[in-house]
Amino acid sequence: MHEQVNSLYRHLVLTAIILIGTAPANLLAACDDEPAAGVNWAGCDKRGVDLSGMDLTHAVFTRATLDGANFTGSRLSDADLNLSSLKNAIFDGARMVNARLIGIKADGASFKGAILDDASLSRGILNKADFTEARLRRASFYEARLDAADFSRANLEGARLERANMFATRFDNANLSAAKLEAVDAETASFKKASMPKAVLDDAVLREVDFSEADLTKASLRNAIIDDAVFEGAKLSDTIWVQYQRCRSTSVGECR
Repeated sequence: MHEQVNSLYRHLVLTAIILIGTAPANLLAACDDEPAAGVNWAGCDKRGVDLSGMDLTHAVFTRATLDGANFTGSRLSDADLNLSSLKNAIFDGARMVNARLIGIKADGASFKGAILDDASLSRGILNKADFTEARLRRASFYEARLDAADFSRANLEGARLERANMFATRFDNANLSAAKLEAVDAETASFKKASMPKAVLDDAVLREVDFSEADLTKASLRNAIIDDAVFEGAKLSDTIWVQYQRCRSTSVGECR
């Protein structure tokens, strides 16, 4: 009998441990905890909070409300901000390597000069967001909404922007080397003086896009829609053009 009680007790303890380990993050969140590395504020309402200059690596902000929050200069590498609300939040100069921001609502947010290498912002709503001079190497913006966002002078080397909406978005003087932009809708966007060697823009909507003086060496525009697009002074050396023809190595401003 004693052995059966002990067995039942061990079973209950094990079950409790399993349930705790698999519980939704927001059930374990402690919204009153002080901000620190690894803090769990999942589902918490922290709009307008000032977290500038703080170490928040590995922090959990899943589904949190952080509208207008200030993360200027903070460390957010490996942080989880999936599905959070970040409207008009400020991340200027923040370090966010490998951060997860999938499905965020961040209209008007600012990431000026932030480091977001390998970060995931897929399916995020980032209309009018400011990424000027940000470092976004290999970052993912798959199916993100980036209308009127500003990526001027940003480093997007190897970034993934497939199927993103980028109406009137600015990439002037940005580095988009080997970036993936297949099937983007970038009507009226600007890529003036952008560095885009080996970028892939197959099946993209590029009506009225400005590629003036951009470097599109060995880039690919297969099946892209380029009605009224501007290529004045653009380098088109070995670029694969709309109808699959390859431009001559001497092509500038026009595929020949």
